[in-house]
Amino acid sequence: MKNLNFLFKVGKISRINEDEKQRYSNFFSNSYKENLEHCKFSLNKFPRWSIISGYYAMHDLAKLLLADRFAIKIDFSVHETTIEVLKGLIKDKTAIDMINLGYAEFVRLLNDLAVARSKRTKAQYYTGAEFLREKYKREAEEFLKRTVLPFINKIKGAKDDY
Repeated sequence: MKNLNFLFKVGKISRINEDEKQRYSNFFSNSYKENLEHCKFSLNKFPRWSIISGYYAMHDLAKLLLADRFAIKIDFSVHETTIEVLKGLIKDKTAIDMINLGYAEFVRLLNDLAVARSKRTKAQYYTGAEFLREKYKREAEEFLKRTVLPFINKIKGAKDDY
């Protein structure tokens, strides 16, 4: 817990007061469900957005767990800090591996966007390349089945265990 004390001290995390907790919990409870539904809905037509939405479902559910169970709010560097706090509080290594994988996939897609932006004048871009569309579709399906849904099930089950 030494690392958590440091995160409190430097302002990356803070305690949620009782007045704020219900609003915060309601927001992330709805947000993770919306992101999960968007992940499923966009899987075939917009697979990259499916991956992004799947990661955000994981991220929002993790923040919901931290708020509900530990009264912790992530204030700064939210993606990295959420993972760091989970590592300090969650004993399930598989859940930590899944959120790390989700974050890595999210960062990879952001990097793809940066590369695409620098090459946007080229003829083959994501939307024009069937091979890439199919590649992302396969990746999105695997990501949903092997990472997003198992993580959500683990965290939902863990909310009462910690």
